[in-house]
Amino acid sequence: MREWSAERLARAGGARLVASPPAGGGPDPGPARAVVDSRLAGPGDLFVGLPGTRTDGGAFADEALAAGAWGVLVSPEHSEAAGRDRRGAVLAAPDPLVALQDLSRAWRRALGARVVAVTGSTGKTSTKDILSVLLAGHLRTVASRENLNTEIGLPLAMLEAPSGTQVLVLELAMRGQGQIAELAAIADPDVGVIVNVGPVHLELLGTVEAVAAAKAELIAGLRPGTTAVVPAGETLLEPHLRRDVRTITFGPGGDVTLLHAEPNQATVAHGRERFTLEPNFSSAHQLNNLLAGVAAARALGVRPEGRVDVRFSAMRGERIALPDGIVIVNDCYNANPMSMAAALEELAGMTARRRVAVLGDMLELGPQEHRFHVEVGARAAALGLDVLVTVGPRAEAMAEGIAGRRPRPEHHPVADAAEAAALVPGLLEPGDAVLIKGSRAIELERVAEQLVAPAARPAVR
Repeated sequence: MREWSAERLARAGGARLVASPPAGGGPDPGPARAVVDSRLAGPGDLFVGLPGTRTDGGAFADEALAAGAWGVLVSPEHSEAAGRDRRGAVLAAPDPLVALQDLSRAWRRALGARVVAVTGSTGKTSTKDILSVLLAGHLRTVASRENLNTEIGLPLAMLEAPSGTQVLVLELAMRGQGQIAELAAIADPDVGVIVNVGPVHLELLGTVEAVAAAKAELIAGLRPGTTAVVPAGETLLEPHLRRDVRTITFGPGGDVTLLHAEPNQATVAHGRERFTLEPNFSSAHQLNNLLAGVAAARALGVRPEGRVDVRFSAMRGERIALPDGIVIVNDCYNANPMSMAAALEELAGMTARRRVAVLGDMLELGPQEHRFHVEVGARAAALGLDVLVTVGPRAEAMAEGIAGRRPRPEHHPVADAAEAAALVPGLLEPGDAVLIKGSRAIELERVAEQLVAPAARPAVR
């Protein structure tokens, strides 16, 4: 947005320009990005004051301008006060969130970049990270950061893309029906990727079929002639595929398949084409995410090749080396039955003296939550894990899954993350591998922080 004047920016967001930025502010008349937290606002930023359940962000417009923000976008009741001191541009809109979304749509059109939107029950962030690496050597690529994947975060991610961006890789999150449709309308994707469909958000949606329909809102939101990338053989998505949208499938039996994999090398096929890639990951679920990424890259005409060095987002399978050969797999950003199974498989495949799983409650699973937790325990036992620490009241049901198993994992139930953080360091032995995973609200990152606390440790892949 650097090249946009305050007047153009106001028009793009459907806002009224109350005050222009001071003259002589530099060669670039517009802001570089938008922020919704006044504490993050600084020179070159457009602060958007969003009304919340407890406070109205517009009340902090003065603080943002005092910190040197390029300007503010607020509701009319805050705009006059913010414009009195003439410290920056002031834009007024009846609904600042709608204005932010409209502004991101306009910027997306002005960029002329192609957009890939990625969603799925699990693995969407990792797939986004992998795809951005596959594309980076061929096209000027910008990917959404961290969890900028909601009706607020998505526009912020789009507005961070500088002029000259050729591809935007965006993650779309979902909590219920209609939300993917809303995000797709903002992003207007050229390629829509659905990584998988599984039992998540059942508390709101009720059935996996409803989850599939909610994810398929991405397919419904594609323009004719664009491309949908979906898992091969996913029958729940088949009713939602469109004849006027090209479909590329990935995985066993699909258009994009894995022919061969070994540490640091994977051979991928797309029709008669063969691609030899050198990923810095080897777990089965990440290789499947790699196939989704290759399918999206091919939809854009990119031929991926060579090294695929991915720095996965924090707390999403992040590996950390501790002294005495202990390795943490910090995967505690979120959890559901599908991602739990994938993470346990990865842990079981690691070379280690013992394999330790610290598993917390999985939330939003509805009436079947008890069964899902029992099944996770059974899976941990079937994989031959050595130690299981269950964290929270729901995770206690995992004990039923390991009951009667031979060999049976050593089991330690604890009430919460604080208790787990106090227990786990004393359980570990040299050469152990430890997986830490649970729903975000359980705060299992406290366990990882406690393990790493004595000193900064180098990350390993």
